[in-house]
Order: sequence, then structure tokens, then C-alpha cells
Amino acid sequence: MRLHPLTSLAAAGSAAVITTAAASWHVSLAVIAAALGLAAFGGILRRLLPAAAAILVPLCLSLLALHGLFFPEGVTVLAQWGPARITSEGLFFALQRAAQLSAAVLALLVFSSSVSVPDLVAALSAKGLQGRVAFVLASTLTLLPAVSSRLETVRQAQEARGLVIRRGLLHRIAAFRLQAVPLVSALVEEAGTRGAALEARGFGSTGPRTSYREVPDRPSERLLRILLLVAAAAAVVARLWQAGV
Repeated sequence: MRLHPLTSLAAAGSAAVITTAAASWHVSLAVIAAALGLAAFGGILRRLLPAAAAILVPLCLSLLALHGLFFPEGVTVLAQWGPARITSEGLFFALQRAAQLSAAVLALLVFSSSVSVPDLVAALSAKGLQGRVAFVLASTLTLLPAVSSRLETVRQAQEARGLVIRRGLLHRIAAFRLQAVPLVSALVEEAGTRGAALEARGFGSTGPRTSYREVPDRPSERLLRILLLVAAAAAVVARLWQAGV
């Protein structure tokens, strides 16, 4: 049974909020395990892992560098180089924040990788959101795959014209600089084409709208969405209460 797109969105958003508010190893690791399990069950794990790595690796490394080397509350010093010092408290804090961030990112990536964008647009429009706004919000889910596909097309075209990309990070950065201009030009042209297509389909009209795509919304799922939102709000309130705000 396929969930309603808004139910999946509420589940992913609530998981991200609750994980961040809880600041608990157990909650973070449970959400990470659940996200990876759902991705494996849905057959999207191989697509999910590269995207997650591209997002999380630099962020987690920056957390380790920032908190691991410059954690003011650190007491147990493991190594020190001038003002920079590695403390066990700093490493623990950085790893805890990295786990929270990983859980939130994986939950949202599972949603974005599994949701049907046309169903999401139809569901948002059915809830009263303006068609153009719903399309823009849903299109963000396809932005990264679209950019990757277009970049691959540009790369193949330039290699066919004689561009040689050598191995090594510096050579790839130099090649991307040559590919950036045609990539941006193609994306801008595609945006204009999509805008014209939306106008032709009446996305800018203000009158009553109908849709050929109907997304079933069961009462049990509407109740589940309310419970998920309440749980997320309760987690935030509990966190603020604990912090004495």
C-alpha cells in the first residue's frame, strides 16, 4: 500500500525534527537504521547512498574539525597543537551532532527519492496550494537528478569534441569550470521552456481548477499526519522546556 505523498512528507519532516530535538544517540541511530532499512526495502538504497555521501561527508568532516579541535568545554585532551586541541568531549559532541544530521538528511532523502512528484503536486494542489507554488516546491526534489543528467550530457558532448579529462581532483575541477557555462545556459533555457509549458497548462490562472490525477487520501492517513505533526511539536516544546527557555 503506497502512502499519500503528504503522509510521507510529514513522516520524514517529523523524524528530522524529533531527531534534532531529542539530541540522543539512541534516537539518531534508530532513525538512521529505519531510513536505510526503508531504502533497502524500496530498492532505492543504491541511489540514496551516493547522494547521502555527497551531502554528509563534507558536513561531518567540518563538524569533526570544528568541535574536535576547538571545543571550549573539552577537558580530556588527547592531542594539542598550539590553540587547537583534540578532546574526547569535543569528539563525542561532534559525533553526536553528525549522527543527528545524518538521521535528518537520510530521512528527507528517503522521502525525496521515493515520492512520486506528480502525485505530490496533485496532493498539494488538492490541499489548496497554488498550482505554480506546488510545482516549484515539488520540482526541488528533481533538481539534483536533473542537474546531474544535464552535466553528464554536457560532458559527453565536450569529450566528443576532443576534451580530455585526466585523473585527479585538480583536472576534474578545471574540466568542471569548462562545463559550468553550458550547464547553466542549458538550465536557464530549460527553465524558460518549463515556464512556457506551465502557462500553457493554466498554472497562472486564478479560477477554479480541476486535475486528472486524483491521489487517494484515507482518513487514517490524515489522522496519522496530525499525530506526526503533534509529536514533532511536542519534541520541540520538550527540548525548549529542558533548556529552560
